[in-house]
Amino acid sequence: MPEGDTVWRQARDLRAVLEGQRLLSSDFRVPSFATVDFSGQLVSRVESRGKHLLMFVAGHVIHSHLSMEGHWDIYPALPGDRRARWRRPAFTARVVLETAAATAVGFSLGTLEVMPEELVSDAVGHLGPDLLGPDWDAEEALRRLLAEPGRAIGVALLDQRNLAGIGNIYRNELCFLARVHPATRVADVPELPRLVELAKRLLEANKDRPQRSTTGGPARGEAAMWVYGLAGKPCKRCGSLIRHDTLADPVFPTHAARDIYWCPRCQGGSEQPAS
Repeated sequence: MPEGDTVWRQARDLRAVLEGQRLLSSDFRVPSFATVDFSGQLVSRVESRGKHLLMFVAGHVIHSHLSMEGHWDIYPALPGDRRARWRRPAFTARVVLETAAATAVGFSLGTLEVMPEELVSDAVGHLGPDLLGPDWDAEEALRRLLAEPGRAIGVALLDQRNLAGIGNIYRNELCFLARVHPATRVADVPELPRLVELAKRLLEANKDRPQRSTTGGPARGEAAMWVYGLAGKPCKRCGSLIRHDTLADPVFPTHAARDIYWCPRCQGGSEQPAS
């Protein structure tokens, strides 16, 4: 599941093949931008902001968001007229950017849009401090979380307006590490600054790993996670069976309730009020 660390790696890899390069061609496979052509234009920079990817080209920004299934693949240029075989179905490609050295293909992107550079704040201006960005500010993230003290910590952590980069895996793992049920009110979370610090440390520890681990163990299978996806399994800390439910966000009633996992002994009871 793409979260801030995944997007950071995507930006790093795309930067290596696109930044400072001229595009031989661009192919936007979404109706709204099908006529956009950046052929011959220089990609000046590539960066991530939370879960968003930004590519700056000729006074414009190519903005993408991976959502649940999106991914950018990079294929090296082959000799002659040969083309690398794509690893994903062609019908899921939303944009193809080609340079002399490589081709970058955005598959199944949840968001893809092109905008003038001066309007980039419309896409990412709402974001809180980026956990993996140069603007990271723990005090500002803490201030934003505390601005809604009655909100469940499990939904406040997912709100990218508070701090950018946490998805459902990290919010569940962070709540376990902080020993709080995801439905605990922000105001009732003990040592909230420590939780914010843990979020930064977890994403930093995983940003260079192809497979995520929050336990410090092998980055694969059940050993990689404390509680996420492990309903019915024994807690690695106390042996109690991990529980599962969903938690909705009243601030965004149209959003689907998301899965939560917790240990009833390490994190409290199975039912805790969100407000």
